[in-house]
Amino acid sequence: MTGLQIVLGVVCVILALWLVVLMVLDRVPDDYLYAAFGLLEVGLVAQLVVGLVMVSGDHGGVNVPAYVGYLVGSLLILPVGFVWSLGERTRAGTGVLLVAVVVVLVLFLRLHQLWGAR
Repeated sequence: MTGLQIVLGVVCVILALWLVVLMVLDRVPDDYLYAAFGLLEVGLVAQLVVGLVMVSGDHGGVNVPAYVGYLVGSLLILPVGFVWSLGERTRAGTGVLLVAVVVVLVLFLRLHQLWGAR
């Protein structure tokens, strides 16, 4: 697992906890949370670039299509969740964002498993 993935994973956990608090308090996400999602998305773009560089070199038998698919998938999940949550400005919309963050975390674990299997 790269240092970038660890940092992004910690950011995801913090965002998930923040979203749970908002859901418990029955509040909608604010601009600070959206800014944090934007920063996470920038980090995911960086992860995509780093991942593509890693598989272009000696990748030791990593399933490249699956690895790249998880990299691209992790990049697309947050925007989809964001757009979906904008259509539902209630606790359910906040829950959609929470699911998106948790899915990104699961994709990180899967990326780690794929890279570790080499």
